[in-house]
Amino acid sequence: MKRKIIPYNPRLKELARDLRKSGNLSEILLWKCLKGKQIMGYDFHRQSPIDEYIVDFFCPELSLAVEIDGWTHLGKYEKDVKRQKKLESMGVRFLRFGDKDIKQNMEGVLLRIKEWIKENSPPIPL
Repeated sequence: MKRKIIPYNPRLKELARDLRKSGNLSEILLWKCLKGKQIMGYDFHRQSPIDEYIVDFFCPELSLAVEIDGWTHLGKYEKDVKRQKKLESMGVRFLRFGDKDIKQNMEGVLLRIKEWIKENSPPIPL
């Protein structure tokens, strides 16, 4: 599958790097499961700049953003919806999980990601 190039603001690269260094526990736990192509061979990036935003995790091959909604998202629902709609208009698709889900049901989170990939990725040619 050919990847679609999605632009980003280069000024966000340094901020994304800082966010990777100071990630919260849920992000660190999920990253341990996503990095190194552990999920069905797909490459995920952590704190990835897309357009004018930074998403928690991004798989360019699938155009899939995985977001963790925790205490920092409280009171930011409208902003998150606007941000998600803008990125979806650029072809990015989203999976969202609560902070509590990551900490208490990682197996279920990983299963949901794998199910999404099976449902949304093209069949492997024979």
